[in-house]
Amino acid sequence: MTGGQPDPRRWVTLGIIIISLVIVVLDTTVLNVSIPTILRELHTELPTLQWVITGYSLTFATFLIIGGRMGDVYGARRMFIIGAALFGTGSLLASAAQSVTSLIVGEAIIEGIGASLMMPATLAILSTTFDGHERAKAFAIWGAASGVAVAFGPVLGGFLTTNYSWRWAFRINVIVAPLAIVGALVFMRRPPRVQRRPRIDVPGAMLIGLGTFCIVFALSEGGIYGWFRPLQDFTIGSFDVWPASSPISLIMPMVLLATLLLAAFVVLERRKERNAADPLVEISQLRHLSYRYGLLTTAVLAMGQLGFLFVLPVLLQDGAQHLSAIETGVWLIPSGVCIAIGAQIGGRLTRVVNTTIVVRLGLASEAVGLVLIAMAATSSITFLHLLPGLMVFSLGLGFASSQLTNVILSEIPKEHAGAASGANTTVRQMGAALGIAIIGSLLSSQMLRHATDAIHNSTLGADVKSRALDQLHAAGVGFVPPPTLIRAIEDAVASGARPALLFASAVVGTGALLSLLIPHVHPVVSEEAAFTESLVLDEPLDVEPSLID
Repeated sequence: MTGGQPDPRRWVTLGIIIISLVIVVLDTTVLNVSIPTILRELHTELPTLQWVITGYSLTFATFLIIGGRMGDVYGARRMFIIGAALFGTGSLLASAAQSVTSLIVGEAIIEGIGASLMMPATLAILSTTFDGHERAKAFAIWGAASGVAVAFGPVLGGFLTTNYSWRWAFRINVIVAPLAIVGALVFMRRPPRVQRRPRIDVPGAMLIGLGTFCIVFALSEGGIYGWFRPLQDFTIGSFDVWPASSPISLIMPMVLLATLLLAAFVVLERRKERNAADPLVEISQLRHLSYRYGLLTTAVLAMGQLGFLFVLPVLLQDGAQHLSAIETGVWLIPSGVCIAIGAQIGGRLTRVVNTTIVVRLGLASEAVGLVLIAMAATSSITFLHLLPGLMVFSLGLGFASSQLTNVILSEIPKEHAGAASGANTTVRQMGAALGIAIIGSLLSSQMLRHATDAIHNSTLGADVKSRALDQLHAAGVGFVPPPTLIRAIEDAVASGARPALLFASAVVGTGALLSLLIPHVHPVVSEEAAFTESLVLDEPLDVEPSLID
């Protein structure tokens, strides 16, 4: 908005943002189904390759708040363009990688930094480009695109890997990123010049970056390296950083270090804010209840949502239908469609009820959908058994995800929208990592308990039972049983999936209760638009008189 007039190119801007958002979000899931192929082609091992996918998430989360603040200081449009250039460059390097090292540098580091600049910029640009009901609609489209990209990532990855090459997951980015840059240069409105440019808070950036890295690493890797006791060596290259013989796991020192770093960050930012010394994040923004409780709700919500997306593929591929990765993706197509429909309905509902109510309806629907999916989680599950719960969950996800970001940013001044957007996405990443860690551990422990009981109660010989138990504990949910145990292991996976899904439902239900703390938020309308609307509707104007003098 400039002088009260809507940007005539705002819908083209939205299109550019959505296309860019999709390639960023796809990179979090598109390679998961390609892991076996990449292992063979690059002649590497799974722990090494995991650093490609984990590294992208770590880099992305580490620099999100920093990237958002840089957008506030240097302009969201400029940071979007720089981020897209880095993202395309990293994709080009990854697409031509002949070693895991090149893949890590391209995907995990360069792409991750590019994504951390792009993602907050997309939200900041939407926040400053749209007003009123158009703003709700724009965020609905943004939320729908994000949810659909997560749901369709495995489908696209499986299709490309099966029919072409996993490298096309990166080559698509190499094509799209330059188009996004050109579109931003041509269609996105330049922000107005500011008389004084804030300084970059370098100490704050280092503290929040290192603290975020440590906590996301701990949450993501706790199940692999052990929460309290070491389960395996932690190595970087050929160097044994933290051996399994250590008295405590690496995760505990990482959690402690993260706590100290983040506490120091809060103290530093409060002091800088009191002295008007350009803090990286204005902690006082948490006085806005929609921002404070919106962030808390987002963290809890992400725990349940991403935990669900972790459990369901395991159930379908290892415990029930033994689907392939691409077949699992096809089963999830209704989820992507319903997310898109829910986001659009949620955006339209903001014209009738306030935005916070739309978020609450979505969260309640998600919780109910997860209960229905848990009830259908048996070793004989079919697509029709899964469909009702999947539809209810996904419609609710479309409702909540599209408008929750709108709620969080509703009271934030536009000059701080970038840092607030970065904080929003960072909190979502942390919640997702924690959800996957807890729900994944619950799935594994329950599956192992039921499978162990089934093996002990089987008619197999003692030696066969012993070997099966050793293989089970080594492979976990990926255990390939002998023919006589297939049905028992399928039942065990389903028995592990049910409590994990119910826990995810309880977490999302907690998020729904937390959303009751969020005040009612109405669509943000500029003063000029509010004045015009009040004349049309013959209603009193609820703004300060000085604003319309």
